[in-house]
Amino acid sequence: MFDINEIRKRAQQASEQATDSIKKVIEKSNERISETEMADAEKSGSISGPEADEQINANTQRQVEILGQIFGADSMAQMAVNGELLQKMVNDKVAEATSSTAENLMGQLFGEDMGVIAAALETLELEDADDAEELSFDPEMEERLYTTLEETMARLEAMPEPEPVPYQKEDAKWERFGILLSGIVSTLNDHNLNSMDVEEHIPVMEQRVVSLVRRSWGIDGRSDLLGMIRYLTQEGYILRYQLYGEATSPEELMDETMDEDDCESARRAWRFAQRYKSQYAPGFMAGWDIGRAAMLARWGCYLGWLTESEAVGILWDLSQKVVEELHSWREFARSYLFGGLMWKLLCGDSSAGSYLGYIADAATDLLAGKAEESAGQWRDCPWPAQRKIGFTR
Repeated sequence: MFDINEIRKRAQQASEQATDSIKKVIEKSNERISETEMADAEKSGSISGPEADEQINANTQRQVEILGQIFGADSMAQMAVNGELLQKMVNDKVAEATSSTAENLMGQLFGEDMGVIAAALETLELEDADDAEELSFDPEMEERLYTTLEETMARLEAMPEPEPVPYQKEDAKWERFGILLSGIVSTLNDHNLNSMDVEEHIPVMEQRVVSLVRRSWGIDGRSDLLGMIRYLTQEGYILRYQLYGEATSPEELMDETMDEDDCESARRAWRFAQRYKSQYAPGFMAGWDIGRAAMLARWGCYLGWLTESEAVGILWDLSQKVVEELHSWREFARSYLFGGLMWKLLCGDSSAGSYLGYIADAATDLLAGKAEESAGQWRDCPWPAQRKIGFTR
């Protein structure tokens, strides 16, 4: 039974919160602009004529730059439109749902045109989660996380998987394999895995992907994207895990710029690396680094920051690198779990146990498929057999 009053309340709350967020950002921009104008007004008292005109032009340009920094080049015009659209859609859909039967209520609420409201509700839920009280890390919690990691990795290792098969240099399977390297992140985000595009090209979905990439990665365009992919493939957690494993104490990893929280994060990650360094070499982190780099390549292509041929080339290079280090989809999944826990320890995120569960569920779906579906997509695309001599592109 659906509670229409609760749905109405949540939708209206999402609308109000989205509008409030826009107002806060605008107020912030106005404050920064006012500060700039005040400082420049004090300076302008001693200048006149052409110099004053030049100062005015400089002020105007600075205001534009401030707005650009806050909103992003592609967001300023879209923001007002989205705000009006959100309010209109909330009003329209709540009115429709009020007179609807429970039978067609779901269709009305979750049709394609409800993407903006869904995004607003998602934002609201994320902020509610941020307000929740976080548990603090302690030695017992770390031990429980290690136990969860080891048990989950063992469970994945026991799953059936086809034997690796040889891929020829120009084999079309390489492109499919490259896309599937993003499988865990794609599954967690409910993205498409059948083509390079992660979602249908509609404004609402494009805006959600832009928001995801900016919020989670701090990436705001082609240059940032390529820089992050380069970091993940050349350094990433392979290097980080190696450095933490080689350090004789966590203090070797600290410097004067780090506060106590940073230092405690370094201690947790150091204990993690010390615990596992004799069991897992740095190359075992390849799945964690490459899986995320593959997702970034697909996001970049979807957003138009990369051409499709560039994305295909990046995925091909990532495929060659991961095949050098890992030997199966099961090992890839275990690597992703392994790197994910080190990341959560560094972040000090006490939700690490739940995160490991989400990764394991995604990997299980990719390996075995859901009960109502056929075999998983990883299973349908066997891991490439290792070669003695790698291909060059």
